[in-house]
Amino acid sequence: MSLQKKKKPTFNVMNLGFFKSVKARWRKPRGVDNKKRIRKKFAGAAPRVGYRNPPSLRYLHPLGKLEILVNNLSDLDGVTNKVVRVAAAVGNKKKLQIIEKAKQLKLDVLNPAVKQKVSKENKVKGSAQVTKVK
Repeated sequence: MSLQKKKKPTFNVMNLGFFKSVKARWRKPRGVDNKKRIRKKFAGAAPRVGYRNPPSLRYLHPLGKLEILVNNLSDLDGVTNKVVRVAAAVGNKKKLQIIEKAKQLKLDVLNPAVKQKVSKENKVKGSAQVTKVK
C-alpha cells in the first residue's frame, strides 16, 4: 500500500533558467521590486501553507507508516507498525544484526544493502561492492 500525498511544484528562485550563476534552490525573495515576492504568476510558485498535507499524512513514508532511524538493536525494542532506516554510521556487522531483528519483528527495512569487502586484486580505487540482504 502506498499513500498519495499532495503534489507540489518545485520551488526555485527567480531567473533560474536565465543566468548560469543562479542555482536550483530556494531563497526567500526580499527585494522591493521582486516580482516573485509580490506573487506574479509568471514568476513561479513560492512555498505557502496551502501546499501542506493533512495532519494524518504528515511525516509518513510513502509506504504509509512512520519511519524511525535505528542506530543499535535496543532502538527496535517495542517497535510495531513502523518502517526502519538503519543509520549511516552503523557498521556492517551491527547492520546485519539489526536487519535480522527487524525481520523477526516483521518490520520493513528501507536500506538493507550491505557493503562487502573487495579483495586486493579486484580493488578499484574508492569502490566497494554493495549487496542487498533479502
